[in-house]
Amino acid sequence: MNLELLQKNLEAKGFTYRYFDTAQQAADYLVESIQGKTVGIGGSMTIKGMGLYDRLKENNTVAWHWEVPGPETLAQAAAAQVYLSSVNGIAETGEIINIDGTGNRIAATLYDREKVVLIAGVNKIAPDCDQALWRARNVAAPLNARRLNRKTPCAQGEEVKCYDCKSPERICNGLTVLWRKMGGVKECEVVIIGEELGY
Repeated sequence: MNLELLQKNLEAKGFTYRYFDTAQQAADYLVESIQGKTVGIGGSMTIKGMGLYDRLKENNTVAWHWEVPGPETLAQAAAAQVYLSSVNGIAETGEIINIDGTGNRIAATLYDREKVVLIAGVNKIAPDCDQALWRARNVAAPLNARRLNRKTPCAQGEEVKCYDCKSPERICNGLTVLWRKMGGVKECEVVIIGEELGY
């Protein structure tokens, strides 16, 4: 893993790069830097593990469908000034991969946002785009499907991998690859944490 190369490539592609040794340090930074905003959060075991929802609520209006389920919460998150999401894979060459089932998470990271914050533990880092995509499909998506008890081969099979199934309960319906910061997002900050977090 080459964090210097990752930083260089992300910054060359228009992303703001931040690194923290621990999830606690990253959470402290985010809570301090996000004040008085509307905040949306995408489904993320990383963000859940960081305890960000409760802490951000103290000084912001936060919408997260994992805490308050329903279409109204999804709509509020989609319209928020700041949107937080984890990633399924990130390449040292600077590409960022996310897979989504509903579309709310990937859609909200692409357009009309004051700021997008993408958070990744070091376990999400891969040497190049192909391997980051492989990781997203064959590690992150199957583990999420298992967490959700989906009736899919990746969730119920012995081997954790993508079977490219046709199940109606499939959670990998859409894919985004950020080659650069999106033009419709004023700032896209990538927060890398020196711990293994999420899937």
